[in-house]
Amino acid sequence: MPVPKTPAVTTDIIIELKNRADIPIVLIRRKYPPHGWALPGGFVEIGESLEQAAVREAEEETALLVRLKLLLGCYSDPTRDPRHHTASVVYVAEAEGDPRAQDDAADVAIFSPEALPSPLAFDHARILSDYLVWRQQGKLPYPENP
Repeated sequence: MPVPKTPAVTTDIIIELKNRADIPIVLIRRKYPPHGWALPGGFVEIGESLEQAAVREAEEETALLVRLKLLLGCYSDPTRDPRHHTASVVYVAEAEGDPRAQDDAADVAIFSPEALPSPLAFDHARILSDYLVWRQQGKLPYPENP
């Protein structure tokens, strides 16, 4: 039986800095195309869980040790990544400390979720919009029907 072709699996992490007023979030400015501001994240490696990949990617890109709080959702629009089809599992995490740009991050910055930079890479504007609903209303928005 041939191996099926499937989307690449990724994780994205919304990192809340719990030791700062108003609990801002951490975004990276991407070093490689597609450029723009983005959630820390990346590809799941063979042999690791989604959760392990999220924690690893957060540390690799921001130097922050995170604690996962919530599975926000799964995002799989075939056009979400202009390079190829990916499916991302998105977590909300918390951390303390000062982020530092590392690995694939050209820069790192702290933002209020209500005042985000532009442009945002991938479908991260949609993801952060869903996150804002959760943060403000305590519920997750229902996924759109295809």
